[in-house]
Amino acid sequence: MDNPPIFTNDAIVLGLLMLALGFVFITSSKEKGFWFKFYKVVPALLMCYLIPAILNSLNIISDETSQLYFVASRYLLPASLVLMTLSIDLKAIFNLGPKALIMFFTGTIGIIIGGPLAILLIATFSPETVGGVGPDAVWRGLSTLAGSWIGGGANQAAMLEIFEYNPDLYGGMVLVDIVVANIWMAILLMGIGKSDGIDRWLKADNSAIETLKKKVTAYADSVTRNPSLADLMVMLALAFGAVGFAHWSADGISVFLTENYEAFRDNKSALSSFASSFFWMISIATAVGIILSFTKAKEYEGAGASKLGSVFIYFLVATIGMKMDLTMVFDNPGLIGIGLVWMAIHAGLLILVAKIIKAPYFFLAVGSQANVGGAASAPVVAAAFHPSLATVGVLLAVFGYVVGTYGAILSTILMQIAAGG
Repeated sequence: MDNPPIFTNDAIVLGLLMLALGFVFITSSKEKGFWFKFYKVVPALLMCYLIPAILNSLNIISDETSQLYFVASRYLLPASLVLMTLSIDLKAIFNLGPKALIMFFTGTIGIIIGGPLAILLIATFSPETVGGVGPDAVWRGLSTLAGSWIGGGANQAAMLEIFEYNPDLYGGMVLVDIVVANIWMAILLMGIGKSDGIDRWLKADNSAIETLKKKVTAYADSVTRNPSLADLMVMLALAFGAVGFAHWSADGISVFLTENYEAFRDNKSALSSFASSFFWMISIATAVGIILSFTKAKEYEGAGASKLGSVFIYFLVATIGMKMDLTMVFDNPGLIGIGLVWMAIHAGLLILVAKIIKAPYFFLAVGSQANVGGAASAPVVAAAFHPSLATVGVLLAVFGYVVGTYGAILSTILMQIAAGG
């Protein structure tokens, strides 16, 4: 790095992030005064995201020199999913109805058509921004955004291989991905604090969501106890034992698929995203949590299983925030502009459909983040509404991996036509 951050030692970075989280929770617990009014406008979860982003933007810490996001996403995220699904009520999840899927696929369609529409709009006043020929063609680079915003990192890598974008220019697209996706996540988090008002404007019926929250809360109340040291150790054993099993299984499945089937090994294949060990790790950890919910392990919700899972989730939010450099918005305004217009189309379509079908803001936010953010951040947004809803985010994000490559290919073809390529 040309300009390394002030702190590169992860022990120090960890301390700063935890101090930031502690500050947010102390100030957000105030029942009067400045902070009480402040958090009525700015959600606490958003501050957990923004403070690390500010520290990164000031070059005090940097995601580029830290392994904390890797630790949080690979170890703490699957552990939190296990702890948050211990008390899951699958019947109540299914009773949420089809609106969750409708909003998810609306988000997918918004990404598919948003790219070509953004190219057409930007080309009317800045054709050079969407130009380029051969491997340098901008539409080829934008294919990686489509892969990332519908599926995830594996789908993004597949698009880079399939459409052969110039690797030397790829960093610019990664920049757009990080900046625009994180701005959108910040907006979604801000909306959570105003979700009741948004639901009234949408005329949404969120009774099924409230029923699920009440059932989980009532069950937790019925088994609530002061957690003993043994309770805490058993919960951590269940969580990280499941994490170890998920990693072991995911690595085995990934190796088996890539060694035995060409379709999974070839980055140009639509099936290559299923060789992602991260995909299998998240899926298996969630499955373990669901299985445990049918056993006596479910009673650990009374000892605070979902609260412990929430601690991991909030730390993940802080590490995601650390990936956001607010000053990067001005580095490549043309490409950032395409990304912002693209995301605005995605958001506009979601709002329109939510208004038509009267879908709650929860479905809009989680359906969008399951596309744009994937399995790492969709549970974060879902859990911000209630810990019991984290699984909804995971399940929708899994759909993103499934349709990511196919949707991105279709979007890229349309972008190529829009760019005249």
